[in-house]
Amino acid sequence: MSKHHQVLIIGGGSGGLMTASKLKKERSSVAIAVVEPSDKHIYQPAWTLVGANAYDYDKTIRSEASVMPKGVTWIKDKAVSFSPENNEVTLGSGDKITYDYLVLSPGIQIDLDGIEGLKENMGKNGVCSNYVDPKYTWEVLKNFKGGNALFTQPTTPIKCGGAPQKIMYLAEEHFVKSKVREKTNVIFASPGSVIFGVHPFKEELERIVQKKQIVTKFHYAITKIDGEKKEAHFKLAATGDNQCVVNEDPEIDEKVTGDMHVVIPFDMLHLAPPQSAPDFIKTSPFSNDAGWIDVDVNTLQHKKYKNVFGVGDAAALPTAKTGAALRKQAPVVVGNILHLIDENKLGDKMYKGYSSCPLVTGYGKMLLAEFGYNNVRMSDPVLTRFVDTSKEKKSMWYLKKYGLPYLYWNKMLKGKMMD
Repeated sequence: MSKHHQVLIIGGGSGGLMTASKLKKERSSVAIAVVEPSDKHIYQPAWTLVGANAYDYDKTIRSEASVMPKGVTWIKDKAVSFSPENNEVTLGSGDKITYDYLVLSPGIQIDLDGIEGLKENMGKNGVCSNYVDPKYTWEVLKNFKGGNALFTQPTTPIKCGGAPQKIMYLAEEHFVKSKVREKTNVIFASPGSVIFGVHPFKEELERIVQKKQIVTKFHYAITKIDGEKKEAHFKLAATGDNQCVVNEDPEIDEKVTGDMHVVIPFDMLHLAPPQSAPDFIKTSPFSNDAGWIDVDVNTLQHKKYKNVFGVGDAAALPTAKTGAALRKQAPVVVGNILHLIDENKLGDKMYKGYSSCPLVTGYGKMLLAEFGYNNVRMSDPVLTRFVDTSKEKKSMWYLKKYGLPYLYWNKMLKGKMMD
């Protein structure tokens, strides 16, 4: 194995492979290596549908070898530490490799220790998560007989911020089909202040929540799960001038247990677990105080080390962590690296925070929220000529179930349809 690579990419997930493919497509002579320990590559966006029995789990997984770009060296190992002054990475095997340019795309890790009782109860006692095991989510939905169906998310950033409510909408429709909806409370408890932060998608989702008679609890931050008692504990988080007043909700048997603390009993609980950058990034010279890769939000270049770039979920970017964001980030990094190689300075490519959230609102229904920094709508002008993506549509469901997986495997991972 070569000990030096012109461009070294840490992470063979979506961001790493899109960047490698795009770079090879733009300039085949660049020597690229990807450090990735896993032999499986997962299309996780489809796990929302897997959890509702609307997609085959096995179709979300392919071998890493089958998606690794041709002409790229795959280093089947993990990065454990960095010495940026020496342009050096130490691998799990103890080997050290060097680089001219480093791209960090390690993804995001799930922290089951982040909520008391979560690790002990995940996958049992009706506690499920599409982020962890979507097949168990379907088992829970299939066997649900009524009561409180509670959906929540943590205070940390998470992959695809809309995912915790997508499964809720699907679950609600499943409960209708299985004839248990009339004896079910569907509850959405969120530490946020609104159902969605971007107009006009916010208004459409509020309409859907009202139509489905979903109980919303905002400023609710989950702190503890008691699986035996089937209780979820929350702390109410007041923000700014908003001072939360705790009012027990008898319809869902909510109880006040202390100052700004409440307990909601559940018969099933779906949650997005707390998430963070991988530990080897948090402890690296590349992280900011919060543990994320400290990059410029437009150029994606590291603020201190100018031959280092960040792509994807672990980067400190104030936008949603989605695969769609990677589609716009990778070309910026590729363009800037090539300009550095040729001109010893950055080019004019800029990332404007684009991300998108395909918000599934039921079986056969979806709206497509596209936005950039500061929650500014950035919907595709060509697509919106034919369909109003801010309204739930059947055509958008087909895009989610069939179109996006096809584009992911056959275009995006191959460096196509990205600019």
